[in-house]
Amino acid sequence: MAALLFSSLIGLLLLNVPLAIAVGLASILVLYIGDLDLFVAVQRMITGLDVFSLMAIPLFMIAGKIMEIGGISKRLVDLAASIVGSITGGFAIIAVISSMFFAAISGSAPATVVAIGSILVPAMIKEGYDKKFSIALIAASGTIGIIIPPSIPFITFGISANASVGDLFIAGVLPGLLMGLTLIIYCFIISKRKGYKGSEKTSIKKFFQSLKSSILGLLMPLIILGGIYLGWFTPTESGAVACIYGLIVSLFIYRTMKISELKSVFVEAGTLSAMVLFIVATANLMSWLITVEQIPSKIAGALSSVTESPLVFLFIITLVLLVVGTFMETNAAIILIVPILLPLLNTYDINLIHFGVLMIFNLAIGLLTPPLGVNLFVAKSLANIQFNQLIKSIIPFILLMLLNLVILIIIPEISLLLLSE
Repeated sequence: MAALLFSSLIGLLLLNVPLAIAVGLASILVLYIGDLDLFVAVQRMITGLDVFSLMAIPLFMIAGKIMEIGGISKRLVDLAASIVGSITGGFAIIAVISSMFFAAISGSAPATVVAIGSILVPAMIKEGYDKKFSIALIAASGTIGIIIPPSIPFITFGISANASVGDLFIAGVLPGLLMGLTLIIYCFIISKRKGYKGSEKTSIKKFFQSLKSSILGLLMPLIILGGIYLGWFTPTESGAVACIYGLIVSLFIYRTMKISELKSVFVEAGTLSAMVLFIVATANLMSWLITVEQIPSKIAGALSSVTESPLVFLFIITLVLLVVGTFMETNAAIILIVPILLPLLNTYDINLIHFGVLMIFNLAIGLLTPPLGVNLFVAKSLANIQFNQLIKSIIPFILLMLLNLVILIIIPEISLLLLSE
């Protein structure tokens, strides 16, 4: 049955059937041929959605959309420009720092690409930056959106692995900062080589003006993480707090959003949430079938005969996840693969939170790799450029992310340091 399940899924995906539908159809086919009650399909899908923590997904999407329409992304870009705008590669570094700021608000990689890229891609091209480099940089910087908390994939992983979402959020902070720092160093080196000069004049006065303008937006992630860390509210409740805070700031303080615009906020956030939750529902059904077929225990037995080293195991799983992330949407990959890998983590005595960070970081690389490459497709829509023209430009950024991933595998303390405080 396992062979039928995976072969039918691959076949449907090759026929270009949408992922959520392909996962659901493959699972129902196995139920039908296995002479199991088809009512199980409905039951498992509903059970998969009947999780309180999942409410955080639409809530954070709404909060991110409110802050985006409320003009916070422009304020964050201005703040980044006031800090690094005058140095070599100023605009490129601004793109990275702005993405890190916005990542701490949105929880979504594509949303980060759109919010920051729509402002900076035209500006970078106007300043003489290579178009392909600009698009690739924005796409790569956008991946930080699912590493720095709040992160929707962290929520999905926490639910699938029965792990603390709050701990996952905190564990993602330093890896996200590490990724941002690596990108900044790379941008500086490339800009030196290609002569990309800084053009924004910076001053202490301009910095404080920009800080004053954006401080309310910057407080949002501090309220979210601080509230979770201090036990004031759960990650799901923090999503509701973020929505209310965003509404107050955008409607009554900044006054950059009209009440009439709330309809589009809810429609867009609702549409995106429905897409994610549909995938969660069908993937939960397939995950149940995988468990029933005892696939995790079979894989555990096979791997334990190959290696007893936790480090070697992590590198093997990294290769598997790199392939999976290339072809599968992040949240679906988490729900399908976590039940398979969970027993193996106990076998190799690997910290669940650390593995969660590694998995999300790994799948984030898939946002840059064809054929799926969601961030690449979103970024290329910001400029008149063909997808195949971006392949060469994105390779250095993929290699940088792989370097960061290897560092995180070898030094788990980077993920776990803040949790030990």
